[in-house]
Amino acid sequence: MATLIRGKISNKLSNAATAVSNKSTAKVSGMFARMGFQAATDEEALGFASCDDLDYDHRQGMQMDILSSDEIGGEGGGDSGGLEGDSHYQRDGTGPPLSASKDGGSNNELSEVKPKITAWEAGWNVTNAIQGMFVLGLPYAILHGGYLGLFLIIFAAVVCCYTGKILIACLYEEDEDGQLVRVRDSYVDIANACCAPRFPTLGGHVVNVAQIIELVMTCILYVVVSGNLMYNSFPSMPISQKSWAIIATAALLPCAFLKNLKAVSKFSLLCTLAHFVINVLVIAYCLSRARDWAWDKVKFYIDVKKFPISIGIIVFSYTSQIFLPSLEGNMQKPSEFHCMMKWTHIAACILKGLFALVAYLTWADETKEVITDNLPSTIRAVVNIFLVAKALLSYPLPFFAAVEVLEKTFFQDGGRAFFPDCYGGDGRLKSWGLTLRCILVVFTLLMAIYVPHFALLMGLTGSLTGAGLCFLLPSIFHLKLLWRKLQWHQVFFDVSIFVIGGICSISGFIHSMEGLIEAFKYNIEE
Repeated sequence: MATLIRGKISNKLSNAATAVSNKSTAKVSGMFARMGFQAATDEEALGFASCDDLDYDHRQGMQMDILSSDEIGGEGGGDSGGLEGDSHYQRDGTGPPLSASKDGGSNNELSEVKPKITAWEAGWNVTNAIQGMFVLGLPYAILHGGYLGLFLIIFAAVVCCYTGKILIACLYEEDEDGQLVRVRDSYVDIANACCAPRFPTLGGHVVNVAQIIELVMTCILYVVVSGNLMYNSFPSMPISQKSWAIIATAALLPCAFLKNLKAVSKFSLLCTLAHFVINVLVIAYCLSRARDWAWDKVKFYIDVKKFPISIGIIVFSYTSQIFLPSLEGNMQKPSEFHCMMKWTHIAACILKGLFALVAYLTWADETKEVITDNLPSTIRAVVNIFLVAKALLSYPLPFFAAVEVLEKTFFQDGGRAFFPDCYGGDGRLKSWGLTLRCILVVFTLLMAIYVPHFALLMGLTGSLTGAGLCFLLPSIFHLKLLWRKLQWHQVFFDVSIFVIGGICSISGFIHSMEGLIEAFKYNIEE
């Protein structure tokens, strides 16, 4: 009887304490819920609970498999190696595959299919993305921004490095043991998590649209710069810039037949080395004219109308956030990602700043949209031919990425696909699928013909999608998903980046559009 009374008293005290705790938690949660930062957290908590159930079921299933295999007398069924890391099986992918307890060879096959890369290789990929051909437009940004343009090259490097890190932080959550585990795999997954549970796929659609626009615009810029470089390399030939763009696109039509980038990837190292040599040649020529450098032309004031375009050019030259989640997921040591990002962006900042300043000091007010057009005709032809070759060999990369996003969104999304699969049962591309790819190539040509303005297109793309993918979305995703764990200075940085990025994006987009309208109105070729 005494035991029963003590049990009832203990239960009442426990219930009272729980009620008080729930009320205090509800007040705090209600405050954050009104600010919009609670829904995703609750959804992920339920997700972790589901993961725990799946882990438990999987462990029980593995034990039953081991018991049954022991009874049958199968070899290796009781090997404890199959159970290592199993507590995180459903969360971070570090556990064995389902068949690991039955077939030890499948693990080796999977590891061979997706080999991991080192931090140096990851850094090389990031360098290729942020040190590409589009640095040729940076001296034009200094023309309209002066010393503030140089500051923005440094500022953009710092911000893009930071947003790349916080974007990767959004891929992870803490489990019940306080360990960080990877619960998302891509930019789209992060966006969907932020919009859940009300609009679970809205964020992914927004990111996909931004990715497609940026990738297609990158393809258009490659065609534009190819036509521009060839026209300025051979001005005496009776071939217009639009005609050179058509010739370049004819060489790009085989891209429609690509199934993978295995053949194209063989040229990536050669392209990067060629571009490095070209940059060295340009800087060497500029240094040879160091006595004539126009330091007095570098101004502290800005061209209010043209400078926002320069902001878009600078931002676009740093865009790499699209593929960072995939890159980090394929690193041998993901813990080295932050160090890799820091050094690649420091190197990019130094090289871009020096290249832009030295080139502008050499030609000052005569600086053109593509800096190689300022070179003497004897050097220009050689340098531009190498650049055109690099542009044509670089085109398949964004083209294939855009095709993959379109196919997965509209043709291969299971029962939610808008159109039937463009691949046959044998894996071959159907005729109408090939036609759609050819249409995409022709679309990039038409845009390059009717909008042949490299700097304006680059500024427009950087302001529209570059700022969104590099500044706005990572900062708002970081606030949304990790609000409870952020310190005050991190919140300040995220909010500041969002506000500054939004202002730069809107102003750059407006002025780029005004520049394009003016170019059409007065029939300005370049």
